[in-house]
Amino acid sequence: MRQYELVECVKSYDPNADEEALNRAYVFAMKMHTAQVRESGDPYFSHPLEVAGILTQYRLDCATIIAALLHDTVEDTPASYMDIKELFGEDVANLVRGVTKLSKVQIHSEESKQAENFQKLVLAISTDIRVLLIKLADRLHNMRTLHFCKKLEKRQRIAKETLEIYVPLAERIGMQALKDELEDYAFQNLYPEAYKSIQSRLSFLSESGKEDVAKVIEQLHKDLEENGIKAEITGREKRPYSIWRKMQKQNISFEQIFDVIAFRIIVDDIAECYQVLGIIHTKYPMIPGRYKDYISTPKQNGYRSLHTGVIGPLNRRIEVQIRTKEMHEVAEYGVAAHWEYKQGAHKEGTQYRWLRDLLDLMNHSSTPNEFLEHTKIAMYQDQVFCFSPKGDLITLPKGAGPLDFAYAVHSRVGDTCVGVKINGKIKPLRTVLENGDQVEILTNKNQTPSPEWEHLAVTAKAKACIRRFIRNQQYEKNLSIGRDYFNNAAKEYGITWNEKELQPYLAQYKQETPNDLLAAIGAGIVSFREIFSQMHPECTPSGFKRAISLFKKSKVDTGLDKKMPVTGLISGIALKFGKCCHPVPGDPIVGIVTTGKDVTIHTMDCPMLTKLADEPERWLDVDWNPDIVKDKVLPARIKVVLEDRPSVITEMTNIIAQHNIPMTNFSTQNRSNGFSDVIVDIEVKNSNQIDILMQALRAHKHIASVHRLKA
Repeated sequence: MRQYELVECVKSYDPNADEEALNRAYVFAMKMHTAQVRESGDPYFSHPLEVAGILTQYRLDCATIIAALLHDTVEDTPASYMDIKELFGEDVANLVRGVTKLSKVQIHSEESKQAENFQKLVLAISTDIRVLLIKLADRLHNMRTLHFCKKLEKRQRIAKETLEIYVPLAERIGMQALKDELEDYAFQNLYPEAYKSIQSRLSFLSESGKEDVAKVIEQLHKDLEENGIKAEITGREKRPYSIWRKMQKQNISFEQIFDVIAFRIIVDDIAECYQVLGIIHTKYPMIPGRYKDYISTPKQNGYRSLHTGVIGPLNRRIEVQIRTKEMHEVAEYGVAAHWEYKQGAHKEGTQYRWLRDLLDLMNHSSTPNEFLEHTKIAMYQDQVFCFSPKGDLITLPKGAGPLDFAYAVHSRVGDTCVGVKINGKIKPLRTVLENGDQVEILTNKNQTPSPEWEHLAVTAKAKACIRRFIRNQQYEKNLSIGRDYFNNAAKEYGITWNEKELQPYLAQYKQETPNDLLAAIGAGIVSFREIFSQMHPECTPSGFKRAISLFKKSKVDTGLDKKMPVTGLISGIALKFGKCCHPVPGDPIVGIVTTGKDVTIHTMDCPMLTKLADEPERWLDVDWNPDIVKDKVLPARIKVVLEDRPSVITEMTNIIAQHNIPMTNFSTQNRSNGFSDVIVDIEVKNSNQIDILMQALRAHKHIASVHRLKA
């Protein structure tokens, strides 16, 4: 096709097409591809020109034809997106970018699930239906010239990919003619012997049965004219691939396929469709199970027609398809058929929904601009499709991040994640993934999940894995603390102990195993002093001898100060709350003996305790005094990561105020990449108040994460 031929072709169905832009696109693409040659030996520019030519057959708009001419320039030449945008406008540039993005992603896995996901990826990236149409035309021309590819393995890989990916997509948008052609080229390259065999038989039937086909058409015309109906009737051979697929599926021979030739009857309106059906069923015996009504119940891709099988003229078993002219256009060209309506041929405003329940598309429109507003694909926009470095495709919900990807690959990958590369660049774990991203998870076997990860994850699997790891980690930590209690006490009193000794107490403390009981002791759920005194009543129940000596007591002072907020202390002792972890009622706590008669209360998970692991004599088993702390207010500190947006801080403080929690101070730290870390000091009665507040803050759409500071 020459330059003036392309322009004239577009102008023939769209007189308002931008002729000057078409000419510029033709020259620009030809210059960009001037040094490139295809495997056939033809100049590379012949490919985008043929793709544009294919799309003119579907009467597509001027922007789509221009984008087809340019569709390989950004990927294969020095031209950039900004160059295209500057020369041809944003609409064309976005179409080219969409096709370029599709060209960069390839399917590497042989699994059918990967093929299905890749189909979804194509639809997700093709937010404008015209991107998908250009890609399908691009694939069609590549299949037409596939025989020039010298490597058999490559030809078969491309043919298989076409059958698995692009044929279903063409079918999904109702482009039957394009789908049929793609199937036959793929079939020809995958199974050349079978293709030749079926093609030769079809050729023989076509030659030998020409007169029969003409006689059947003549008789059907006569039958309809006798009833006052004028119709267009044609006989159409089934395609080689559809015949071969039926032979494989039904395990039958070529000779057993009676509907090799299907007769199509095209009438003016729907009422005549059913009238024709009645005439044929009245005159010819119907073959049971062959009647399908796709007019009252269209296919998902919008296909409408009546199908039936009868013993027809000349006593031949034939298939008959009955449809209107508009139905025929949709059946052959799918969504592309609707570009014809932009010339104003149809102004009745009838709504046509294609890809029922799949793609929410269009209304018939009288102008190109009005029509093109309805070309957005809504399918799979709630999903994101990303690639691993090996090319495996991972499907995630929209808004997912690297941690979701890591746990989707494997829980071990997620647990040891230390960072991520997205499209070859290091990115923060809070980055939101986009369609087509290649994601490489960086791992370290010494890494373990952080509690804050749960707020960065979106998928249920990732959140569950993180919670389970944290829970197991906390369990092991509590188990170690519980064992230390017994080991230290045994050392102080010169006794031995065994975990089996805990067996009689399991039912009493509602635990299943000795380890569970030790973990409950370590977590502060079960009092060590209480259970130790039951096991060894001969020992001083107050704990460690050395700790007692620090209080200069020769005997245990059982007169505990009932006014103290913490139980387990000797009366008269000075009590402090650690400013490092801000313990509040509800937190598992431990007392640490400091100087003189001072004891500082820390939370069980306070990082400061790691420095005291080798000084167990300073540890005291304490608990909250519920009667005293129920009305007591204690300080706590939380860290809020929020987006740098107007009024977000005000909205944050309003949420805190709505929960009747006093805020004593806040400060902003680490402002970067559109986010700020805000440290908030509050006063609460218990840890439950903090948990409820943090949940409320996390629900705010502009707050990225919230967690409690304990260091």
